[in-house]
Order: sequence, then C-alpha cells, then structure tokens
Amino acid sequence: MKPMNRREFFSRTGKVAVAASAGVFSINALGANEKVIAASMGMLGRGRYLGEWFAQRDDVELAYICDVDSRIFKDRSKLIEDTQGKAPKCVQNIKEVLDDKDVDVIINATPDHWHALGTIWACQAGKDVYVEKPTSHNIWESRKMVEAARKYGRIVQVGAQNRSAPYCYKAFDYIRSEAFGSVHFVRVINSKERGPIGKKPDGEPPAGVDYDMWLGPAPNRPFNPNRFHYNWHWFWDFSGGDIINDGVHQMDIARWLIDKDYPKFVTSGGGKIFFDDDQECPDTHSVIYDYDGLTMVFEEVLWAPYMRKTPMEIRDLDTLPNWPFSGTRIEIYGSKQFMMLGRHGGGWEVFDADGKSVNVTHGEFTDANHGHIGNFIDCVRSRELPNADIEKVHLSTLLCHYGNIAYRTGRRLQIDPATEGFVNDDDANRYVKRSYREPYVVPEQV
Repeated sequence: MKPMNRREFFSRTGKVAVAASAGVFSINALGANEKVIAASMGMLGRGRYLGEWFAQRDDVELAYICDVDSRIFKDRSKLIEDTQGKAPKCVQNIKEVLDDKDVDVIINATPDHWHALGTIWACQAGKDVYVEKPTSHNIWESRKMVEAARKYGRIVQVGAQNRSAPYCYKAFDYIRSEAFGSVHFVRVINSKERGPIGKKPDGEPPAGVDYDMWLGPAPNRPFNPNRFHYNWHWFWDFSGGDIINDGVHQMDIARWLIDKDYPKFVTSGGGKIFFDDDQECPDTHSVIYDYDGLTMVFEEVLWAPYMRKTPMEIRDLDTLPNWPFSGTRIEIYGSKQFMMLGRHGGGWEVFDADGKSVNVTHGEFTDANHGHIGNFIDCVRSRELPNADIEKVHLSTLLCHYGNIAYRTGRRLQIDPATEGFVNDDDANRYVKRSYREPYVVPEQV
C-alpha cells in the first residue's frame, strides 16, 4: 500500500472546504426556511429507524427510500407517509436518487460492505451523508471516504451517537483532571448473548430482491439466507463480526477519551469457540493495543447470558448499569482514580483509591440519538464539521479492523501510521484492501 499524504486531512478544522469541481451541487444555497431533502439508502434494521427519525423532523423531507429488497416498500412507504404526511418515492437503484439534483442528503444505512461506495458516490454527486457505523468494510476504503468528503466539501456524519452525548464530553474533561491522575490502561468490553444462526444451504434469492446490487462491491457468492438480512454481520466478505458491528461504539468512545490516533502494536486472540453454525467471525475475541505509555484491551464474548447491554428502560433515567455485568462498558484506569463508563446513556462513575464512589454522572440516550441527527442537519446548513465527522470515526474503526487482522493472521502487528497498514507484513497488508466487482468499484482516485 502506497504512503499517503495525510497532512491536509489533519490540518482541517472548522468549515468544510467547498468543492471546486464545476457542476457539483452545493447546499450552501439552501434557504434558512427550506427543508433538507433526504433519501434513505437501506430501510431494514437501523435504516428503518433512521428513516422515521429523519422524517419526524419539521426541517427534513424524506423524499426517497431506496432498498434492494422491494418487498419492504409498501410497509416502509406507509411508515414514512404516516410520519411526515407525504409518501416517499421507492426505488431499488441508488443511482436514480443520486441523479436527482433536489436531493441534499443521503442516509446510508446499508450493510457494511456498501458504506464506502455509497458514501463516495453520494459525495461525488454533491450530497451530504449520514452513514451508519462502522465507516467501512476495510481500512483502505475507509480512508477513501475521508478523501471524498474533503475533496467535494461534503458533510459526512457517522452514526456514532455517543459523540453527541454531553456526559461523554464531561468524562473526557474529568479524566484529564488532577484528581483522576494520568491514564495508562483502558479496558473496552463488548459482551452479550447473541446466539447461534444455525446452518442453512445456498439457494435462490427471494423474488423482489436485487441480489447483484446487494452484493455490490463484495465477491460474487451464492445467495444464502444466513448471509443476507442482518446475519451478514458474521461473514468476512460483508463485515467483521461484533467488534466492528457493536464494539465500534465503545472503541470510538475509548479512542476519543485517550485522544490517540494509532497504536504502535496490536495483538489478538480468541476464536469461534462456542457456536457450531455458519458464522465465520469469532464468538470469543480479545485484542491488545500498545501505545506509548498506555495499553488498551478489548474483550468480547457473545455467549454469556449475564453480560448485557444497558437496558433501554434505564438509558434515560438517573440509574447506572450493573457495572460487573455491563456488556458495553469502558474502564479507564487513572493513577489516582478509576472510571466505569457505559455507552448509549449509561453514564459514568468514578471510584477513589479505596474503592469509594466519588463522582456519578448520569447519561441519556434519546436526546443524544436525536441530537446526533440534529447536529448533522445543523452542519448541513452551516458547513461546520459534525460531532462524528468521518475522519474521527475512521480512526476508531481502524482499531476494529486492526483487531480483526491481528486475529486472522495470528501475529503481533506493527502499525504504520503513514499508510495506516502494517510494517513489513505482506500477509497482514492483504487485508487492508479488497478486490472489487465491476461496476461496484471503490475508485483509487475519488
């Protein structure tokens, strides 16, 4: 992988550069009282909720829903019409949406292997993008997303809602206090019971599904229901297991709190130890990230019934998670004090050297979730970089990719910040970038 000049990316703050390319549509001309015209790319799972939440806003019109599975159009169209009072257009091919100059924003809630190409195409078409986490299927295409956002002057917000949660900002400030001391160790937990997916034979895609479009940039594999809706998360061609699916939320908070870009070395262990099914990714996974003066550990088990996410019913209440069994927590070890932090409204608690609780800060989830969308819309109008700007979460997503690559190679890997790949390791570097199917190719020059 060739070294890249990254200085321009890290030197950018404040306003996004306006695209110099002739003919690129600019939303800067949008009037203060005009609605932002949005289109949702992917309306299953997370996309269903995002589409509804965007449509609930008085300053947004969801004009299109785009999905390769046309079987969902009737239900989703009714949902959006009931929400905003106007039915959206339903299309299977995102190119139809990108060609519409009236569309300002693309909501990219596709499977992971479509995040990069969908975002890059949108930026090239002059659209701003709200893209779900993780940023990408692999390291190289994630950097291409950053390049596209900067080249075309686009706002690209990643669905890392914790970046819009005030309690996380307070935690960032607290661990830098004299009372907390210096930080040298962080533990990131991503453990909960997911369950097996069984074993299913290949077959024909359902009528109404554009399976070639669904595969997109991924290799041409036969249709299998276990590699389709949602379960694609557990296959290397489409994603990278739960470290990249769910763990990226905690990894993003942790990287934000320690304020570091790249580790020096990464080591991983684990395996598919518990489940006997079609899943390719590990159900038990640990990763060690070595930085100068700090070590971070990621731990994941997907079969433990006592490890759980913070329950939805307490995420907006003045109630803390049951810390020992909180499966989505972060532990920050200071030289004087210790912090437990829960994502998505979990709040945080600080303990002193005697184990006494000395500070409790409650979180909230609903306001941060909707506030994250609000921050994106505000930035679409102001052209300021959003809370979860693509480059911030790109760097956090890399940690998940590094962990997976260390697991797949079975070696301690040295990170090369200049390339974002690995030092003198051809075997590891072959996972940095994939081959692409025509015409779904992530371009070298975005």
